[in-house]
Amino acid sequence: MIVVTGATGNVGRPLVQALAAAGEKVTAVSRNLPGEPLPEGVRHRKADLADPETLRPAVDGADALFLHDGGPGAYLLSPRDLVDVAKAGGVGRIVLLSSQAVATRPASESHGRTGRSFEEAVRRSGTDWTILRPTGFHSNAYGWAEGIRTRRTVAAPFGDVGLPTVDPADIAEVAAAALRSDEHAGQVYELTGPALNSPRRRAHAIGEALGEPIRFVEQTREEARAQMLAFMPEPLVETTLDILGAPHPAERRISPDVERVLGRAPRGFAEWAVRNVAAFG
Repeated sequence: MIVVTGATGNVGRPLVQALAAAGEKVTAVSRNLPGEPLPEGVRHRKADLADPETLRPAVDGADALFLHDGGPGAYLLSPRDLVDVAKAGGVGRIVLLSSQAVATRPASESHGRTGRSFEEAVRRSGTDWTILRPTGFHSNAYGWAEGIRTRRTVAAPFGDVGLPTVDPADIAEVAAAALRSDEHAGQVYELTGPALNSPRRRAHAIGEALGEPIRFVEQTREEARAQMLAFMPEPLVETTLDILGAPHPAERRISPDVERVLGRAPRGFAEWAVRNVAAFG
């Protein structure tokens, strides 16, 4: 059995679907009930990773675990306790969703230190492990959905700074491969998209998918900061803005790892926009 935490998220949802389609026995774990039906045969268990004991019933008898790092709330979690609960349940393989910034921003509290604590717990777990370090997700554009639906406008900072954002479905497919085979044990995969794309270009791609022009309004850093503080802790906001506005060369590098694992090139943002255009209509 494979347990997927964060099963209703942008990576977890396609991961559950990919594993179920491959005939795997899957337990989908999330804090709340799924908003849409799970694939046939997939069971759901509620758990809050901030309380590792709630994960225990889900991992009992499991072979493998996809461990979500908690996203913006990662600093609230105890990775060592989560790993201990998984091992006690019989888990022998862990695939961790980490972040590229663990390597590129090691001094940051939100990405470097917090993310590194998860990676160290998994490395020291005594299980087979694989660590996935994606860059920013294509699906971060969902944050623009209301402005596009109501005003056909995108407001974002650093309009012409390009980063190789990645399709969450590609992350999910890499995770599925690592969960199902021991050939990825001990590997750290950096997951990016196929090309650099800026906020202005992403807004244009959504407009192309809609068949209507999208107006792009460039925010100042302070305007973006104020907006992001409504749903993200301050250290995470500051590091995110640093990456978006002044990326290191390593954060602009196109990684070969998606293609290395999947045997095909990663999907670009325009393809993601077409596939998810209903969210912006």
